[in-house]
Amino acid sequence: MPFAMNQDTNNKTPIPDQAFEKFSIDRPGKIVFVGHHLSTKTGFRCLIRTISLAGAELDVSPHLPVPSHFFLEILGIHDEIGCTVIRREEEKVTIGFNMLLDAEFLHHVIRLSFETSH
Repeated sequence: MPFAMNQDTNNKTPIPDQAFEKFSIDRPGKIVFVGHHLSTKTGFRCLIRTISLAGAELDVSPHLPVPSHFFLEILGIHDEIGCTVIRREEEKVTIGFNMLLDAEFLHHVIRLSFETSH
């Protein structure tokens, strides 16, 4: 198993979900389906609860099926981020980004979220 983790409490190796600092943004987003020839016409709204350089936690309707691979749009930002579902528990979906986010881009997302909430 490539991601098998040692459960020894003396082991200081971070688990994958905790390797990058998470930032709470509670910002609307959109899950965009990857269609035929990478077309991106259909999707549905979500709420981005937390974000890091490597992934995010989303809230979606528990009745909507979430594809394994999709693009994530963040309200107010005109880029699409390639994503893969890591885990789903009811309405909470944990995703990994297909590429690490640029630190400046993440800073922009966090700053934009802060400016619109105050």
